[in-house]
Amino acid sequence: MKVAILGYGNIGRAAEQAIIAAPDMELAGIFHHNDRRVSGDEQAMRDNPIDADVVLLCTPTREVQKFATVLAARGICTVDSFDIHGQIWNLRNALDAVCETNRSVSIISAGWDPGTDSMVRALLKAMAPKGLTYTNFGPGRSMGHTVAAKAIPGVKNALSMTIPLGTGIHRRMVYVELEDGADFKTVEAALLADDYFAHDETHVIAVDSVDALNNVAHGVNLVRNGVSGDTHNQRFEFNMTINNPALTGQVMVSCARAAMRMKQRGEYGAKTMIELRPIDLLPGEKENIIKEIV
Repeated sequence: MKVAILGYGNIGRAAEQAIIAAPDMELAGIFHHNDRRVSGDEQAMRDNPIDADVVLLCTPTREVQKFATVLAARGICTVDSFDIHGQIWNLRNALDAVCETNRSVSIISAGWDPGTDSMVRALLKAMAPKGLTYTNFGPGRSMGHTVAAKAIPGVKNALSMTIPLGTGIHRRMVYVELEDGADFKTVEAALLADDYFAHDETHVIAVDSVDALNNVAHGVNLVRNGVSGDTHNQRFEFNMTINNPALTGQVMVSCARAAMRMKQRGEYGAKTMIELRPIDLLPGEKENIIKEIV
């Protein structure tokens, strides 16, 4: 299958490596955000067809919907790592209608959280239907929060670190390198009002150089305490320590495979990862996968 990349930041570069390593994929091209071939320009869409089965949207979260809508309307499958949890359902519904009409597939929020962690949470809930699940992120660099911080006027560069406090509560440590003449208090107020930061304890710190602090390491500790049938004290724990963009890029590439298999079966629409068949994420024949894993 031919897979293209839109956006070439940390995730785009990681996705490129994952495509090259995949036995069933070919890199169809890398496009930048302002490339007319993937814009909403009608003439550009007629003059510059994209020769790809799937486009990975390695763009800032807030740009996902516009690109996914344009590409899905052209019958091209998309995969994104949209990460604003409270807006996922609305995005899914908006893209679902476009995909159904144009016989395309859009797999949304296909990172590790939301994404593969969502699948783990679903499995744990199936194993213990009653109970509580706590997802503790970090300590590590949040790409979505970092991008949001960089977009604040007056910010030259930024780094947002997520610090777990336990039971799913987090502290955001945001280090900002200011543009010349920028007022720190104005930047701080705008950042704290942003939806990415408004719901957590957030500390904004001005630094001379963000590059001196930057680290893409991250991780998660996911715990569920629950009840299976009428048996209490069922406890499950899932941990990982990761390179954030590398894992996100790999998950998106695996979801590109799932998108193509769904399209081949005539299953059009927008889907989150918990709606996918896990076997569709893996290369190879069904028989061999089942023999190896089951």
